[in-house]
This record gives sequence, structure tokens and C-alpha cells, in this order.
Amino acid sequence: MPKYIYTARSYDGQTKGGEIIAQDEKNVALQLRSDGFLVTSIALVKEDVAAGPHVNFLDRFQSVPLKEKMVFARNLSIMVASGLTVSRALSNLAIQTENKNFKKILLDVFEEVQNGKTLSDGLAKYPSVFGELFVNMVRVGETAGNLDEVLKIVAVQLEKENDLKSKVKGAMIYPGVILTVMIIIGYIMLTFVLPKLLGVFKDMNAELPPMTKFIVSLSDILRNNGIATAIIVVVLIVFLQWFLRQTAGKRVLSWVSLKFPVFSPLVKQMNCARFARIYSSLLKSGVGSVEALKIISRTLTNFYYQKALLDSVDDIQKGVSLSKILADNQNIFPILVSQIVQVGEETGKTEIVLLQLAEFYEDEVDQITKNLSAIIEPLLMVIIGVSVGFFAIAMLQPMYSMMDNIK
Repeated sequence: MPKYIYTARSYDGQTKGGEIIAQDEKNVALQLRSDGFLVTSIALVKEDVAAGPHVNFLDRFQSVPLKEKMVFARNLSIMVASGLTVSRALSNLAIQTENKNFKKILLDVFEEVQNGKTLSDGLAKYPSVFGELFVNMVRVGETAGNLDEVLKIVAVQLEKENDLKSKVKGAMIYPGVILTVMIIIGYIMLTFVLPKLLGVFKDMNAELPPMTKFIVSLSDILRNNGIATAIIVVVLIVFLQWFLRQTAGKRVLSWVSLKFPVFSPLVKQMNCARFARIYSSLLKSGVGSVEALKIISRTLTNFYYQKALLDSVDDIQKGVSLSKILADNQNIFPILVSQIVQVGEETGKTEIVLLQLAEFYEDEVDQITKNLSAIIEPLLMVIIGVSVGFFAIAMLQPMYSMMDNIK
């Protein structure tokens, strides 16, 4: 009879996972239901699961969707808590995932664990998939013997991170679509519509105003040098991507995001939410404060938050409290953050109050992203109005000049 792996949840919220032998998936569900559990996932165990994976060198640097890692952490936690060995849980999860690249990675990690390495060592082979935060928390869980609990914390952390990113991306769809449509319409106007109007001015040898000359020159460049223009645009995009990966580029982008009026509150609250939740998760997992700050400094994306936390490590080692350090960086950490951390330090419940702080800022981010379209819409209307007005004036000025000459 075939063997299945499953995860299930009881009516009172208890979860479990494991292997079961049954005729088909329906019988698996019936057996679990008789035990008071409802199936959440079922997968057939294939005989060639343990076959050696073929992982290319470049596979180690390919990304995996955040949702895939979130489900992996959650299900691995359930299976380990249910008594399955880590290696068996990994092979089971490799069967369940539909992402081919992630499947190969999990099978390779499975092979590493089978050969005597720890789970954290196997995950560390793929830094672009399992970041430093993920690997370090798993390592702490292995050392402390509470891997299932730590994996639950990792899963929650990934879920919250996925929620934040989804909300911000969703809020940026509207302005992104508007700006893209504006660029397309502008290109069509410059290459197809305006040349016909500008031809009239050229035939009459009329003296064109500076604004109209600029439009004529731009139209000629796009029409006569389309390939060269496209190459230049591609080169600029590639250069910009390269520059933003450098320290100077990250600093510039971070500075702009912190100073731009519309996005500054969102950037600060997102970084504060991530700082509070990650620091709370690391402390709860048993990571020391100094090591936790080092990990967070390499996890946050904003240069100035990274620098502030990295600089705080030396001060922490000298005996300076974290609340004092955060209070000295009020330009990026609101006073509420330092006050909450101070309360945690005084009561010995830093991870608890930080979790509450993270939830507060996540709610704030949720509210801002809901209103972001309403905030950006007037700005977009101004940009559209200025663009349309510029084109209108550039076209009307020579017409008025010609009418004056006729009179």
C-alpha cells in the first residue's frame, strides 16, 4: 500500500504531521478524521525521493518566493514537533513543494543532513534563499533543543515580512501604472502625433520659442535614433541597478527615501516594525543582544538603519543601554521606540514589549498603505498637469506668433 505524508489540524487548533499508510488520499482523510483531525495537506511518498539532487552552482544564488519559505518553516516546525527526524521531514517537504528549484535545494539539504551535517549548515549553503536571520535562528534552535519552537518563530517572522511587502507593493501598483501609461502616451505623442504638427511650423519657417525647439529636438531624436535611444535607456537602467547595489548607491537611495515627504513615514515605520519583530524573535530564540544587533544590521535594507545598529554593537559591549542608543538616533528611530525598549530593559521583558511595538508599527504601515493612493494621487495630478501644460504651451506659442505675423 502507498505511503502518504500529511499535516493536519484538530478542532481545537492543535497541529500535527507525519506519515501514514493508506489505500488513497480519501482513506488518509478518513483515518485522521476519526482521530479528530482535519487534513491540511497530503502528498504521496515516492520511492525515488532520496535520489541525489542535481544542484548547479548558480542554483545557490537563485531566489525562492517568500511564501515558499514561509510554508517550509511552518510545516517543518509541525513535522519536527510531531516526532519526525529532520532528514525525513526535509524529504517529505521536498515532495510537497511544486517549485522545482526549491525542491532541488531541499533535497540537497536533505543529503547534507543525511551525511551528518546540521540543518543550519545545510541551509547556509544557500545564502540567497535562507538568509542569515533564518540560518542563525535555526542554529540556535538546534543548540537549545527547541528547533520546532524556533521554526514557529521563523514562520511568523516570514509571514509578517510577507504581509509588509505585499501591502507596500499593492500600494505602489496604482502610481506605477499611471507613470507607465504617461511614458507610453508621451512616446506616442513625440514620435507619431507631434511631428505632423511640427511639420507645419517648419514649412512656414517660423521662429520657434525655446520650449517648442526642445520638443522638436526631442521628437527628432526619438524618431531618427530609436535604436540608439533604446540602447542608452537599457545601459542607464543596468548602470542604475549596479549603482544601487554599491555602498554609495544604497546610501543615496536610503537618504532619499528618508527625506521624501510622502514615503519617509512609511520607510521609518517599516524599518522600525522589522527591527522590533526581528530583535524580539532573536531574543526569544536565545540569541544574545550583541549578536542579534549584528544580524539585524545585515537584515534591514536601509543604509542608515544598518549603520546605526552596527555602530551600537561597540556601545552595547561598553555597557550603554540600547534604549539610550536608540534615543540618540531619533532622526530614524521615533522616541516611542527608545521608550518601549527602556521599559523592556527595566522589566526584563524586552522581547515581549518589542513584539507589541512591532504589531503597533505594522498596523501603522497597514493604515498608511491604505491611504497611500489618496496621498499620491494629488502629486500625480500635478505631474500630469505640468506635463500637459508644457506640451500645450510649446504648441500654442508658435501658433500665436504666426497669427500675430498674419495680422
